[in-house]
Amino acid sequence: MEKVYFNKGDVIVEEGTISDGAYIIESGKVEVFKKLPNGQSQQIARLDKNDIFGEMGLIDQLPRSATVVALEDCCISIMTPDNFNSLAKRNPKALMPVLKILAKRLRGTLKIIEKVEGHKSNSNAMVAGNI
Repeated sequence: MEKVYFNKGDVIVEEGTISDGAYIIESGKVEVFKKLPNGQSQQIARLDKNDIFGEMGLIDQLPRSATVVALEDCCISIMTPDNFNSLAKRNPKALMPVLKILAKRLRGTLKIIEKVEGHKSNSNAMVAGNI
């Protein structure tokens, strides 16, 4: 895997760009943002040493779903799809950390959806109660 250095404030990946692999933070901290329909950005995570981001791109190679900016100087290892596929063939068990992260983030997303849907249901019930 290649190690790349980023300075504080550098955009490491940008939402909408083509995925080129996953990023493992060796040192430093990053912030993950999602663009909102109104043009604003919403922080969705802060990550630091040993955290990984961009892992979805290893699997689907679709455009990035968020922007990641260095909060401080960072050293980051990049796992390309070729690295990932080679590792999958040689040592499939080594992929478990990436798969666990994907599962954890999916569960987190589902919880957010449940809260939003629950809020909608409560709002609808309150509106119906006022009729």
